Amino acid sequence: MTATRVDADVIRHLPKAVLHDHLDGGLRPATVVELAESVGHTLPTTDPDELAAWYFEAANSGDLVRYIATFEHTLAVMQSREGLLRTAEEYVLDLAADGVVYGEVRYAPELNTNGGLTLAEVVETVQEGLAAGMAKAAAAGTPVRVGTLLCGMRMFDRVREAADLAVAFRDAGVVGFDIAGAEAGFPAADHVDAFDHLRRESVPFTIHAGEADGLSSIHQALQVCGAQRIGHGVRITDDIVDGKLGRLAGWVRDRRIALEMCPTSNLQTGAATSIAEHPITALKDLGFRVTLNTDNRLVSGTTMTREMSLLVEEAGWTVEDLRTITVNALKSAFIPFDERKALIEDVVLPGYAAAL
Repeated sequence: MTATRVDADVIRHLPKAVLHDHLDGGLRPATVVELAESVGHTLPTTDPDELAAWYFEAANSGDLVRYIATFEHTLAVMQSREGLLRTAEEYVLDLAADGVVYGEVRYAPELNTNGGLTLAEVVETVQEGLAAGMAKAAAAGTPVRVGTLLCGMRMFDRVREAADLAVAFRDAGVVGFDIAGAEAGFPAADHVDAFDHLRRESVPFTIHAGEADGLSSIHQALQVCGAQRIGHGVRITDDIVDGKLGRLAGWVRDRRIALEMCPTSNLQTGAATSIAEHPITALKDLGFRVTLNTDNRLVSGTTMTREMSLLVEEAGWTVEDLRTITVNALKSAFIPFDERKALIEDVVLPGYAAAL
């Protein structure tokens, strides 16, 4: 099947997997409006459609720091048990409606304690909401498995606490760890103690790197901190000249280190110039284990269906390409091998076979 014959309806029904998606960046606009009213938080607008447009426009600044600042309003409505339960449940249902069969949701518990919840209570509440969403999705015939990544904020001093939480909740739905936040000026190596602890406890982790900072951040994430995946990683192309891989790029490709790539988000933060020229296509063609992700569905005004459609329409991708990156994501998911294998063989491959 050629790219020109892949329409949005076909893509919508393809099974999908997303590894890089932030809980606080994916709320429904109507939910933000309703919850903001209940807690007395002032929004730029109380019209859901206008709010969605405001987020998209505000995030299109080409600046990662300003992009991150748009989270003020979503976080404001995620400080109570009620807000966390609702947003977590709706998160899962929205993934299921988009054809996602496996997702990893990430968030930083320390950003949800302003209402008096403890870090542990935040995690317990989010897991309860995710479980409710998964039960409803399964009952509706659109099952989706969602694992949680807990984040530490690299510019603050609670990363080790977040790592301890990931260890404590590893058998209660938390499948891994990440650090997020402004990348430049806040090196991952500042938190090597947390990563050493996670390795000792055999908890997998990914690190945001190579988005707002260069090759040194990717090298540090992998060779100093020991990350198993890289969040974004678009700057790995700085180590590739005329198709020839440098030592770091070769290390990433040869060891099948997954790159959690987020095209629309990268355009918004200035890490890429267009969908057609986004590094994900060249890296795919060079044999890197690239994965496709939404990053922040509200902030970027996107879904997995939209991300796939953009690559088909603007970068010439085929259904086979979409299948490849979906399998890539499941191969690198932070869940047990037998679960990954079952999703690939029993859900993803049959779903794509039906479309080919």
